[in-house]
Amino acid sequence: MARTPIWKSIAASLTTEIGEGHYRPGDKLPSEAELAQRFGVNRHTVRRALADMGERGMIHARRGAGVFVAAKPTDYPIGRRVRFHQNLKAAGQTPEKQILRLETRLADSREAEALNLPENSEVHVYEGISLADGAPLALSRSVFPAARFPGLLSALEETHSVTAALAREGLADYTRASTRLTAKLATATQALHLRISEGAPILRTINVNVDEHDQPVEYGHTWFAGDRISLTITPE
Repeated sequence: MARTPIWKSIAASLTTEIGEGHYRPGDKLPSEAELAQRFGVNRHTVRRALADMGERGMIHARRGAGVFVAAKPTDYPIGRRVRFHQNLKAAGQTPEKQILRLETRLADSREAEALNLPENSEVHVYEGISLADGAPLALSRSVFPAARFPGLLSALEETHSVTAALAREGLADYTRASTRLTAKLATATQALHLRISEGAPILRTINVNVDEHDQPVEYGHTWFAGDRISLTITPE
């Protein structure tokens, strides 16, 4: 009876350890040298085992960073009401937001058009990272009419939630008017924030949210890590 190739045994051992939770999604695996020493083989054998696991979607490599356990894509519905915290909790994951930038400035021409604002109107800008179970899921930038929501930045700083911050400013509900979805490749900055390789596939959405009178309240861009998200367009 033919013996199982050593690289297959190594791949099976690491796969079992991932399945048992020894390595969680997003965790970095030991280096090739460390694995070679552990299993008593050369690095070429380890490399073949890791390549097999990569082909099966178990792990992925980040240039200059190492090899990481792949996360199961998060099911993320996009309908009339898109709520980050609600979507992730429904998927059984823990949501978290990290703020990168909060500022007030003049709207550029695209922002003014999307928000139906006069020229030289001020807008609040919120940039942040959305995480699922501690792993970066998306990078986002949202723009809001400053005159309508004067205290929004303070509310965002306290709540880390767009929905909660808008509610503090008197907007109890809002809905999605439009979403444009485009496939892109990650820039160096996006890759750094999302902890992916530069040039890795990402999904970009451009959206406008409106109030009950169809007045625009938010113009947003979101860049999702392509291997961590499964977007579902829903009618509701």
